[in-house]
Amino acid sequence: MDWGNVTTEDLIDALREVDWSSPPRPVSEFFSRFTFPRSYSKWNSRLKCNLYYYRTNYFIMIIFVLGIAFVTKPLAIVAALLTGLSIAFLNDSFAVTFNEKVTRTVRQFSPHLAAKLRPPITPVLRGRPSTKRAIHICGQPRWVFVLAFSAASCFLWFTSCRLLTVLWALLIGILAPILHASFRTPNLKARLNTFREEFRAVWRNYSEL
Repeated sequence: MDWGNVTTEDLIDALREVDWSSPPRPVSEFFSRFTFPRSYSKWNSRLKCNLYYYRTNYFIMIIFVLGIAFVTKPLAIVAALLTGLSIAFLNDSFAVTFNEKVTRTVRQFSPHLAAKLRPPITPVLRGRPSTKRAIHICGQPRWVFVLAFSAASCFLWFTSCRLLTVLWALLIGILAPILHASFRTPNLKARLNTFREEFRAVWRNYSEL
């Protein structure tokens, strides 16, 4: 796969649809080999490849940086967790799994309430869904939860510490993964993983025909 031809929109869609439960890469591999990219095209391809391959590591890195920055401010740590959760809700696999676990837990206490938490049924025309199925969480569109958790995290950010401190922490949390992805040399595992993900996507589209 030529990552140089992958657009930012394609990368965002891939990160949104990829399975969220993949474990982080080993630390020894994560900090294995670094080289300076020889050209802009090489850097662009390497950045996209590493952001996709080490996505779980980068997510943990951002939460860790925010946690360290506000270790003496409990409310800010809660805000960091809410921020991470709102970002995780953007992933289809995580949102669906979260909704299923919540619905299953509620069903044990109130089956009637659990039925209300189910997503609406997508109409089917000639054996196929009329539109792409929207992701719902607890019976509500996903964006409702993303906005709610984002608003709650922003409120806790600004009430627990100064704006400049929040901006510095967010800047370091975002800059660290970008620097790592820029200088970490893609290895054979990353390329093989990319081909495997491509095959799965093609097979999934073929199965839906």
